[in-house]
Amino acid sequence: MLGIRSQRARRWAADGIAANALEPGYIHTNLQRHVDQATMRAMGAMDDEGNLLTPDFFTSPEQGAATSALLAGSPLLDGVTGRDFSSDNQEAELVPGGPDATVGVAAWSMDPAAANRLWDYAFAATAAR
Repeated sequence: MLGIRSQRARRWAADGIAANALEPGYIHTNLQRHVDQATMRAMGAMDDEGNLLTPDFFTSPEQGAATSALLAGSPLLDGVTGRDFSSDNQEAELVPGGPDATVGVAAWSMDPAAANRLWDYAFAATAAR
């Protein structure tokens, strides 16, 4: 996930429009049908017989949805914009990142210049439709 801490994400804050990112966490959903079994095993989410496993770092669908609901409608976040949130309804912690990271936002993903480029690209891609 590329963080959205950019000036572009904050341009509508005065109008009461917030732009925040969220990472709902690892969750067993029907999306796993698009993930091959080798990857599921590498994630620790499947055993050698093809049975689903739920590692401690996975969250329930309800926990994953809770952060979406919080960001969409909680008055506790009025005026909060340009932030990244994790599956525990908290602002995500900055971490070094890497292949073993299971929580937090990788520090490299918070590059403001990259966030501005992504925002501009997404705006142009959706405005053309």
